[in-house]
Amino acid sequence: MSFTDWILLGVGAFAILGALGAFTIAFRRSRSDRPEPTAGTSAETLKADRSMEGVRVEPIAVPSEDIAVSEETAPDIEEAEPEPVSTGVAVVETQRVVEVTPEESGVSRRQFFNRAITATFGSFLALFGLNSLAFFWPKLTGGFGSDVDAGAVGDLLSQTVTPAGTTVPVFIPEARAYVVPAPQELSEQYEGRSVEAAGLMALFQRCVHLGCRVPWCGTSVGFECPCHGSKYNYVGEWFDGPAPRNLDRFVVEVRSGDRFIIRTGTIIETPRAPEPSVNYPQGPSCIG
Repeated sequence: MSFTDWILLGVGAFAILGALGAFTIAFRRSRSDRPEPTAGTSAETLKADRSMEGVRVEPIAVPSEDIAVSEETAPDIEEAEPEPVSTGVAVVETQRVVEVTPEESGVSRRQFFNRAITATFGSFLALFGLNSLAFFWPKLTGGFGSDVDAGAVGDLLSQTVTPAGTTVPVFIPEARAYVVPAPQELSEQYEGRSVEAAGLMALFQRCVHLGCRVPWCGTSVGFECPCHGSKYNYVGEWFDGPAPRNLDRFVVEVRSGDRFIIRTGTIIETPRAPEPSVNYPQGPSCIG
């Protein structure tokens, strides 16, 4: 799968998850059966209400307006003007809590951030899961990892060996492989492993040292890695450098009479050949 395919897959998954998140938020708001009692109440009102918890308000005592006069002294006392009586008025603030529906109160700041964080984290997990599934899922048809039709056997044989007798590999991009002519006698390490069909072999383009792509060197008639100097002859056998083994190769077969099929889902690893099957180098090297 190419980098563009990964980007398209990620964008599509993120769009789907975003739509699901928006639908979930709207659905929860429309179906909420338990509205919060304090929804829509300002923070100042809630703070004032909490400050009155546990406080008992006593009524202010008002003295009686009737003045008791003793019967014995009543005739001797002149009627005097009543003294002014001080009265007090207690003002008690009352608070009325009005419950509002979720539609009227809307979404609070805390709810918005909680839902946003949940949606973001959920999108990340879903996208990670989809990418992991796409990475590990086998590609059954088309492209690398499947059976690739490299072309007709006759055409490949005529392209890999020029009229002058020079070997030139044919690169198959879909298979990431070089198609090369097989040696007249296969080494014992290749016997019974289906790495040759109709006189052709398919070599993986990747260097077995650190994975660099190994280009073809026409002057030396072999493959030479520019990253760390590993060298292989034209059938992929190790010759020099830090590579620990031969170039990897694919299982191949001929179908429908003359179609050369490279099975890129099966990679064959072989150790360094004890004896090279073909002569190398046949000229100057392309790297120092």
